Amino acid sequence: MLSLLGLARGAVAVTKADRVDAARLAAVKAEIAALVPGSALAGAPVFVVSATSGDGIDALRGHLLAEAAKAARTADPDEHFRLAIDRAFTLDGVGTVVTGTIHRGQVRVGDSVTINPAGLTARVRSLHAQNRPVDLARAGTRCAVALAGIDRDDVQRGHWLVEPDAVQATDRVDARLTLWQAEARGLRSGTPVQAHVGSTHVPATVAILDVAGDTRVDVLAPGASGRVQIVLRTPIGVWQGDRIVLRDASATRTIAGGVAIDPFAPKRYRRTPQRLAELDALEIPVPSERLAALLETAANGLDLVRYRAGSGRRLPPLPATCLRHTDGQHDQALGAGPLARVGEAVLAALAAAHERAPDEVGPDAARLRRLACPRMPEPLWRSLLERLQQEGRIAIRGAFVHLPEHAIRLNATEQRIAEKVAPFLLDARFEGAWARDLARDSGESEPLIRTTLARLARQGALHQVVKDLYYPVATIDMLIAIVRSVAKDSRPPGEVTAASFRDATGLGR
Repeated sequence: MLSLLGLARGAVAVTKADRVDAARLAAVKAEIAALVPGSALAGAPVFVVSATSGDGIDALRGHLLAEAAKAARTADPDEHFRLAIDRAFTLDGVGTVVTGTIHRGQVRVGDSVTINPAGLTARVRSLHAQNRPVDLARAGTRCAVALAGIDRDDVQRGHWLVEPDAVQATDRVDARLTLWQAEARGLRSGTPVQAHVGSTHVPATVAILDVAGDTRVDVLAPGASGRVQIVLRTPIGVWQGDRIVLRDASATRTIAGGVAIDPFAPKRYRRTPQRLAELDALEIPVPSERLAALLETAANGLDLVRYRAGSGRRLPPLPATCLRHTDGQHDQALGAGPLARVGEAVLAALAAAHERAPDEVGPDAARLRRLACPRMPEPLWRSLLERLQQEGRIAIRGAFVHLPEHAIRLNATEQRIAEKVAPFLLDARFEGAWARDLARDSGESEPLIRTTLARLARQGALHQVVKDLYYPVATIDMLIAIVRSVAKDSRPPGEVTAASFRDATGLGR
């Protein structure tokens, strides 16, 4: 289990040596010699000690101090605080107290923390580390945290105490796993297991992700290491770099261990070359290099909110060449390579659309996304179109997108009619203008009016809502502004009902 947790350095202490004879000491040393070969602790020094007599204690202490100095770990200010809760209780005069080991970051008295995955927020009332009160506790410390604003029944073993920016829960984790060398058979896709992370464990199944050439690999051999997806029965807190131990379904035998690569593993496309390239990037150890590589491989952009939460650390600076979309709900980025490739795909899709329908202004933005990059998030897609428009590579007219050199031109008669009906279209306001009414008011024939209005709609100068009912762009923009205003003032914010839209515009059905 120590080997599967990634602990490669250690020492063995044979205790109570004063209570046995030389033969028993020799037997214990033989057992140790048989136990450690093949493990990460093979060759670990053995100390024979007695706490009563003090024999061997100085040598053991000196060794531990020397090893601790070698392994000194400076605090990383970018790591979010996380503590794996293994116990919760109530103290008179203090309230709810949780204990556990701090895995990452640091916590201070007064900090706001979240119970993950329950999502409940609390304040750190006091801290105890090494059996004494402290104002600050860091990674690696056993710690007791008194919480204000939380009930004892809201916390349980297996929960995490985390900094709010690191809150997340997942039921799928991509990980690099090593199957213990002494296992009798390989680990197959679909095998039921018990997954242990932090202080919790849940039933799970395993899917092997690796491929050999064009062939899927469905078995991980004993002693081998490979990438797998662990599908958890219930969501738990897992972060990039966390250690995972697997036991068999009955939890009687430890079989494998590894490290989490991506706590937001996809359900679909999990073995594609694109996805495997993303996993390669996620395994880069340096955070800034890891993010830069991932941006270059994430063809549809990277959700930075999820990435920050899943990595359990603050974001390093993004490359200046990437495209980033940030608003109150989204924070997404597209690397320079994918940006160039998607830009070319957009231009190619527009060229093909113009060739198929030369009399139309071009596809609307939603249809163009389906043609060029259907899996890209819509907010990032809008930012991409804005970038391409600013660079002069595309033109946007209303809801429609076209190449700058492509345009639908009206003939002289159509231009005259367009100018003639423009005031009537604006005067119609939110009711819209019907083709027959425009023909009547302008004194033109209905067929000619319909032809001109249809061409103006294809040009993007008008919106046809239903057959023969048209709105100018300026009126649609006014309606959009009303919808945004209603959404902003609604309770809850962002909600627009048919009734509230009707009352704001004066429109009927």
